[in-house]
Amino acid sequence: MLSLARKLSTRRPTKLALHPFYFISPPSGSQSNHTSSSSPPPPSPPHKPHQNPPLLAILRPFSSSSPQPPTASSHTLPPLSALRGGCYDEDSGDPPPPPLPLCPGCGVHMQDSDPSLPGYFSRPSPKSPDYHAPLDRRRLLAPDDPHTSISLKSGLLPLQQDNPISPEPNPSPETKPLVCARCHSLRHYGRVKHPAAENLLPDFDFDRMVGPKMVSPSGPRSVVLVVVDAADFDGSFPRKVARLVSASIDQNSRAWKEGKPANVPRVVLVATKIDVLPSSVSPETLDDWVRKRARVGGANKLAGVHLVSAVRNWGLRNLVDHVAELAGSRGNVWAVGAQNAGKSTLINAMGRCVGGKLSHLTEAPVPGTTLGIVRVEGVLSGQAKLFDTPGILHPYQIITRLTREEQKLVHISKEMRPRTYRIMVGHSVHLGGLMRLDVEESSVETIYVTVWASPLLPLHMGKTENASAMIEDHFGRQLQPPIGERRASELGKWVRKEFNVKGHSWDASSVDIAAAGLGWFAIGLKGEAVLGVWTYDGIDVVSRDSLISKRALIFEEAGFTVSKIVSQADSVRNKLKHNKAEKKKHANKVGPANDSSSVCEAAMGA
Repeated sequence: MLSLARKLSTRRPTKLALHPFYFISPPSGSQSNHTSSSSPPPPSPPHKPHQNPPLLAILRPFSSSSPQPPTASSHTLPPLSALRGGCYDEDSGDPPPPPLPLCPGCGVHMQDSDPSLPGYFSRPSPKSPDYHAPLDRRRLLAPDDPHTSISLKSGLLPLQQDNPISPEPNPSPETKPLVCARCHSLRHYGRVKHPAAENLLPDFDFDRMVGPKMVSPSGPRSVVLVVVDAADFDGSFPRKVARLVSASIDQNSRAWKEGKPANVPRVVLVATKIDVLPSSVSPETLDDWVRKRARVGGANKLAGVHLVSAVRNWGLRNLVDHVAELAGSRGNVWAVGAQNAGKSTLINAMGRCVGGKLSHLTEAPVPGTTLGIVRVEGVLSGQAKLFDTPGILHPYQIITRLTREEQKLVHISKEMRPRTYRIMVGHSVHLGGLMRLDVEESSVETIYVTVWASPLLPLHMGKTENASAMIEDHFGRQLQPPIGERRASELGKWVRKEFNVKGHSWDASSVDIAAAGLGWFAIGLKGEAVLGVWTYDGIDVVSRDSLISKRALIFEEAGFTVSKIVSQADSVRNKLKHNKAEKKKHANKVGPANDSSSVCEAAMGA
């Protein structure tokens, strides 16, 4: 019924969907291929109000005289090292950037010729002229139409008004920017479509592409937006960038005092994802703790510290106002941080806060979502520029070694809950199959160990003497990640680090033992203890002042925690035991029968 109604209704004029990067209308003065050189060009049709006006200068960096967007063939594709957008330095002698459009989601140069290479995209299929065409109610509600009453009763059509008129054509919605296939898959499915194509790209050279621009003594003022994950502060803090900018501040400050031109960068530290921390942590306590850890990481001079949550819009307005004030009308703002620290999510939230019309950056809980340097419009006013940069790879984060399914178990997306053990010397606590804490020596009888990590990670508390058996029997099964029995050997060598801890209270945790990209153990004791921490070789483990002093009111018991992973592993294990017992029982029943029949046969033969 609706299909017939759309065909009978007045059709709207077809509107041309403009490509966001290419100018697809033929230039003025060009002639059609079917028009001879001697014949005059056909007169242009008169312009109508409901049609798009002729566009003469829209995003011409990648324009072409052809009426269709240019297609990069496989033999004209640039080298893979040049596909990261914005990674071009004229002074270094690098080849010029390829004449390909930039993906507004991740910053890679897009191409439509080879799906196996990075940056591939496919153009959307053309829509039918009847797609979302308005309905003419005067024809649909005609008295001689036998199907009208059926449609009205079924609720497909509204009731007839007193003076039904044909609705005016609604203005067409803004055309969504075209993104690469990788961004489309990340946005809608949460995974990379072609991991092999992504692995072809070389590592992003932050020291050469972004570092010199941030600390340059000439040019516009630089504002460095250091984005750090509050739940993994030490693992996601960019120490190398902090030391580089701090050294530049000292050097340029001396030059400025001597009367020389110098650009002193401003550093703004942004701790994101504070919504996953417990509400018991006060903003004043967290601000003081963040400043201390930043000084340990190398950020000596900060222009400001902001505690924000892009999910709940906490602290965004103050952040935007402060950054705009520091950048002025012509400054450059560089958002830097580790992979999966939340830079793109933060910038999208800043754009929504100011109501700017900016292109939506691709955000996903996948390390390395942004591939190139993306200039973001609509957040800052005037000629100030905001740049989103690719995440810095921290190989000492354990999440970089995990598969996508294992990363889902480690990722923290909700408010963290404490899980506390009261244990004695000679006992151990396993955090999945990724980390273990042994209480080796202690001046007190018991200590409190609180685990702060993803609730999807199973725990186990038992005697240290059984730790080797736990690795052989339960890693990859009840203790995940790793997922699979052989994955533990693929993650690296299991090594030990020793920590001497001191505490002054039983009621609050005093020291944290944190693993980069995973979580931490909070230790509460009134005395001294020697702890052995086991994890895979190369993973950074640090001791620090406790971030969250509280512990759980109900203590965990010995053995495995009740979790979905452990329940599934126990179910599989019990099923295997049941099948084995059934087979043994069936074999015992069949065995005696065969023996008696053989005896009878032997007797008959005799």
